[in-house]
Amino acid sequence: MRGLVVLGALASHWRRHPVQLAMLLLGLSLATGLWTGVQAINAEARASYSRAAQTLAGDRLNRIVPQDGGWIAQADYIALRRAGWQVSPILEGEYRIGPVRVRLLGIDPVTLPRQAQMVPEMASDLSALAGARKTLYAAPETAERLGQGLVAAPGLPVGVVVTDIGEAQRRLGLEGRISRLILAAEQPLGIPDLATLVRGVAVRAPDASGDMARLTDSFHLNLTAFGMLAFLVGLFIVQSAIGLAFEQRRAMVRTLRAMGMPLLGLMVVMISELVGLALVAGLIGVAMGYGVARELLPGVSATLRGLYGAEVAGGLDLPAVWWLWGLLIAVAGTLAAAALHLVQVWRLPLLNTAKVGGRVAGMARLLWLQGAASLVCAALALGLLLFGQGLLSGFGVLAGLILSAAAGLPVVLAGLLALARRMARGALAEWFWADTQAQLPGLSLALVALMLALATNLGVGTMVSSFRQTFVGWLDQRMAAELYVTTRTEAEAASVADWLKTRADAVLPILTVETQLYGAPGEVFGVIDHSTYHDNWPLLQQSAGVWQAVAAGEGALINEQLHYRQHLALGDLVVLPAGWSVPVVGIYSDYGNPMAQVIVGSAVLAAHFPDVSGLRMGVRVAPARAQALAEDLRETFGLPVRNVVDQSSIKAVSLQVFERTFGVTAALNGLTLGVAGVAMFASLLTLAAGRLAQLAPVWAMGMTRGALARAEFARSLLLAGLAMLMALPVGLGLAWVLLNVVNVEAFGWRLPMYLFPLDWLRLAAFGLIAAAIAAAIPVRRLARIAPSTLLKVFANAS
Repeated sequence: MRGLVVLGALASHWRRHPVQLAMLLLGLSLATGLWTGVQAINAEARASYSRAAQTLAGDRLNRIVPQDGGWIAQADYIALRRAGWQVSPILEGEYRIGPVRVRLLGIDPVTLPRQAQMVPEMASDLSALAGARKTLYAAPETAERLGQGLVAAPGLPVGVVVTDIGEAQRRLGLEGRISRLILAAEQPLGIPDLATLVRGVAVRAPDASGDMARLTDSFHLNLTAFGMLAFLVGLFIVQSAIGLAFEQRRAMVRTLRAMGMPLLGLMVVMISELVGLALVAGLIGVAMGYGVARELLPGVSATLRGLYGAEVAGGLDLPAVWWLWGLLIAVAGTLAAAALHLVQVWRLPLLNTAKVGGRVAGMARLLWLQGAASLVCAALALGLLLFGQGLLSGFGVLAGLILSAAAGLPVVLAGLLALARRMARGALAEWFWADTQAQLPGLSLALVALMLALATNLGVGTMVSSFRQTFVGWLDQRMAAELYVTTRTEAEAASVADWLKTRADAVLPILTVETQLYGAPGEVFGVIDHSTYHDNWPLLQQSAGVWQAVAAGEGALINEQLHYRQHLALGDLVVLPAGWSVPVVGIYSDYGNPMAQVIVGSAVLAAHFPDVSGLRMGVRVAPARAQALAEDLRETFGLPVRNVVDQSSIKAVSLQVFERTFGVTAALNGLTLGVAGVAMFASLLTLAAGRLAQLAPVWAMGMTRGALARAEFARSLLLAGLAMLMALPVGLGLAWVLLNVVNVEAFGWRLPMYLFPLDWLRLAAFGLIAAAIAAAIPVRRLARIAPSTLLKVFANAS
């Protein structure tokens, strides 16, 4: 009963100060919402990867694969079956259904092991099997999105279409070829050795971890870092609100202690109050997190599809434990934010409990500790940069840089303010700098939050803008032809090429084979020897006479992704399907493509793949004549509009995909910066409540309330400006690490770093506006404060 009375007394503070309660709930809700939203997105994505890894029991059953990364002949499969081997054929390839690319899987439902059954309807009985030979099965979401007569089959990964292997061979143009063979868990005794029956194949163990999950680790670590940053910034708001409440309730605590309330009992009640508030804010935050995840998931799906080729379901299916974890995170964050204040209440003697805690006391020692921590974190980041390897090492460099900046900001600001104070001339200037120095401990967390938000925005924005500028320049090089034509048949392609001979400057056939390269889906292109490629194709590394070697079939170009993944350098042999090898004579950039790619001469490609499709071609023509030639092509051959496109249209579509890909990054940047602005507001509001004792004497000596308000406003903008200056080198450092370390490990390509000073100015203006808005309410209150209120400070002085 006594505990309830004490709880009621403590709760009365929130009734008298509803703004503080609102700031506490808002800060914790925002922190919990952004953190749980990011975790929901990551959980959904990883669930999609897990479903993809379990496709055809890929995480449980061994498989037989070709050693050269090519194909297994159907005759070899038949030989293995006749010899008693329990194997089932799988054909996999990229396939277009309308405008969308999907992963087409051809299976044999009769021989498929029980552990690998994906679509039970296909093997239900022989009559169903006979009817299923031309049926395409897909996940409900994929079937609904694509239509085209796809049959929904729950349990299939998004973006995967399954059919009978004969139908898949026909659709992919790969008759008689098999990608791999699934081995049943139990094999008959006495069967012949694999090597005596089939050559050039090997047994590969299942990969339980999933290649896609590892490939996308960087993206999810990036999202987690955003979520953690937003959570910490939100806790700064909570810490400010709780700190102010503890300061204002010290007299109440003293009275309760004097009336006989044990300290331990009081602490239990105070913690119970915090837990109750955390649960309320946590429920709001988890609901917000669900909404954030639903809004951002389409953008995340577009990003994963564009950068990695990974498909993620568009809906959220979150277990109850996710909601529970959200509440636990809210409670843990609240207790962490209040821990220091609880310790102060526990340690202070009864008669001293009502005195204002000296925030400035011990500041010098704290600054020394923060400076040492900043140097240690910087040294660790430098060590990882020089000697570390792998993706985790790259993120370790980022973490070290951020932590070093966060710990070092108060030290740098204290040094700058001390220098300004020594250089001040006049009593008013010296008071301004000294008072600003005194306010630094109370504002340091908010300033760190603002600096981190600005630095993250600047770093990620520089990376994305550098990528965009590089991507646009790369498109200008790659899309050198003025028109790109797609015909419907080989005969039509020959007719179009012949018709264009007298109407265009050059016709560049584009031969494409979708195949497997080193055990993963890839593409092999065939090109002719033409000045268009010599003058425009973006090569990162090249040997002498590169294009002549490619045209003669004596060399190949590989994209940057294949170069990094397989560690192929100039002069190394790249293994192509059917045991065909050719030396690498050039490495080219291929931004945004998740697949390995090889370019060879068109003649040698046609010799190895006689049935290669030649339906596409690039057309060189004077830009002024391109539009008229496109219209003539459509009229003469009855080609649909989409089959004759100019390079500007392709670039426009590509840039739309780019913007959609990085939309989630921009959204998280904006949310984080917004939360940092709220943290600044909460800290200023907290300090304003205890500022009268410092401002009243200055007012009494003749400084007007308006002048005091202007000084407070200038102080807020000054500190925010200094935080932004600190954010500039930190943000550029983050961008450099992202582009030169993390990007290579994550995506397989290296990007040049460009500087965008106008973006810095826009970001600085946004930060100053946020600081000005945050300071507006406390400054307005000070400007309108009644003189009697200021006089009460002297009446209460001891």
